Amino acid sequence: MKQRPTFPARIDSSVSAAKPKAPMAINLPQGLGMDSVAVRQRMVQKLASQGLSDPRVLAAMGRVERHRFVDSALVNQAYEDTSLPIGLGQTISKPGVVSRMIELLCQSTEGKLGRVLEIGTGCGYQAAVLSEVATEVYSIERLRGLHDKARENLRFLRLANLHLLLGDGMLGYAQGAPYAAIIAAAGGDALPTAWTDQLAVGGRLVAPVAQRASGAVGGVTAQALVVVDKTSQGLRQTILEAVHFVPLKSGLA
Repeated sequence: MKQRPTFPARIDSSVSAAKPKAPMAINLPQGLGMDSVAVRQRMVQKLASQGLSDPRVLAAMGRVERHRFVDSALVNQAYEDTSLPIGLGQTISKPGVVSRMIELLCQSTEGKLGRVLEIGTGCGYQAAVLSEVATEVYSIERLRGLHDKARENLRFLRLANLHLLLGDGMLGYAQGAPYAAIIAAAGGDALPTAWTDQLAVGGRLVAPVAQRASGAVGGVTAQALVVVDKTSQGLRQTILEAVHFVPLKSGLA
């Protein structure tokens, strides 16, 4: 049996793991302390009122403490449906977007998802939510600073089914393939072939992709959420609503 890397895994095995730091103390403002469960439940209720209906995703959004994944100066906004900066020009996606994309993944199966590949770990929040609805999650990040931040943010959860990887997300992670689902937190002009190659037959990919204006030469209008289902007959693509994500880039930084 092919051995899987243990948490937290790294692609750059030549780099030794940093000595664990003591967890950073978070001074939560009123409403985000001991009663943060109530605050999250209000967020979940709002998501449900906006159309989120999958009980697996609703439960996961209610369990994962989003305020642990944002800077202490922004915890007042942790449970608002807004994206927030996490450093290095990146953002933590809106809860509405995270839950929407994960719900789309979950539509492809009953019960728990199988093995999932996440492109763009960021601060680790979406990876934590994914770990609640999947049997195994591989999350890859190209920015070393965010990879290290996610390791720290996720350390307290001790998620045995979540593996963090430092590497080029455009290449996917062939060692863990095939994947039942792939989700991307960055958008490019097209879906990398590596992603669809690593997707299992019967699997689903959800990612933002740039859309070009009809008749315009090189005119990118916006990103749209794209769902790709891999069948025995080939790939079936569905274009959904407009979204806004950071650009998909290759290489390490």
